Amino acid sequence: MGKKMISVIVPCYNEQEVLPMFRTEILNVADEMTKKYPGLEFEFLFINDGSADGTLELLRKYSEMDCRFRYVSFSRNFGKESAMLAGLENCRGDYAVILDADLQHPPSYIPKMYEYVSNGEYDCAATRRVSRKGEPKLLSFFSASFYKVINKISQTRIVDGAQDFRFMTRQMVDAILSMKEYNRFSKGIFSWVGFKTKYIEVENTERAAGKTTWSFWKLLMYSFEGITAFSTAPLYLSVIMGLVFLVLAVAMAVKTLICGEDMSGDNLIVTLVCLIGGVQLFCMGVLGQYIAKTYMEVKGRPRYIIGETEEIYRQRRTKND
Repeated sequence: MGKKMISVIVPCYNEQEVLPMFRTEILNVADEMTKKYPGLEFEFLFINDGSADGTLELLRKYSEMDCRFRYVSFSRNFGKESAMLAGLENCRGDYAVILDADLQHPPSYIPKMYEYVSNGEYDCAATRRVSRKGEPKLLSFFSASFYKVINKISQTRIVDGAQDFRFMTRQMVDAILSMKEYNRFSKGIFSWVGFKTKYIEVENTERAAGKTTWSFWKLLMYSFEGITAFSTAPLYLSVIMGLVFLVLAVAMAVKTLICGEDMSGDNLIVTLVCLIGGVQLFCMGVLGQYIAKTYMEVKGRPRYIIGETEEIYRQRRTKND
């Protein structure tokens, strides 16, 4: 029987400071696991998402030092969703594990994940944050609210606190890759494809080095992406609001006729115009989001463009030599 390979997929964006620490951690875990399970082997696939620092230079160095280290470098920054997709599309393993390079996803959990999945009881093992210690309170409030809202309006249940740190079988990876949409929201996709998942409860972990690129605004936009990707409920808002204003208008007209009141009044007119106009613009904005997503799907643009891999880099060096 041949060896089973675990593909460690690591999205990277300006991770120069933390990559040496991550490399040490992941190699220690890999060495311990291959000693305990001689039938295992590893590959480490880094996805450089258009980093502006020395991330690519480090990845080149690591790939020359150890053939297990591979990388895919984008032509520009395409975002983490594209980086995770590229990792899944280019990995070779029987299992795939996705984790961040900043050590907020501790590699030490990988052996436990492997045990849950390898015995056949689960198809996926994932971490789930049970505390938001160290996170701004406002951000924690909106994060919790997001999960409550999306689980009420979507048929796809997304576990509160679930992270992208996941260990999956090849079957689950192939199922995820069968979803070809341009507008990807991986947390929803992981749930939508099904498969039995074991959630491991973890505490919030701070970055080992560097600064996060996730601002409140980016997280807010990401939550909107998730809601519109896995629910059409916002489209019904215009219908509901339209009915509410219709009932309100009829009630005001009946009250005016019965009481014999004068329907004039500049303040009332201005207030109603502003209110109805605001609701119309809001509904048009919601509808516009869905139209924009359809527009992006129809264009059929690639989710990412590869600028370099370890193989391309070696070929270039050979030609130059």
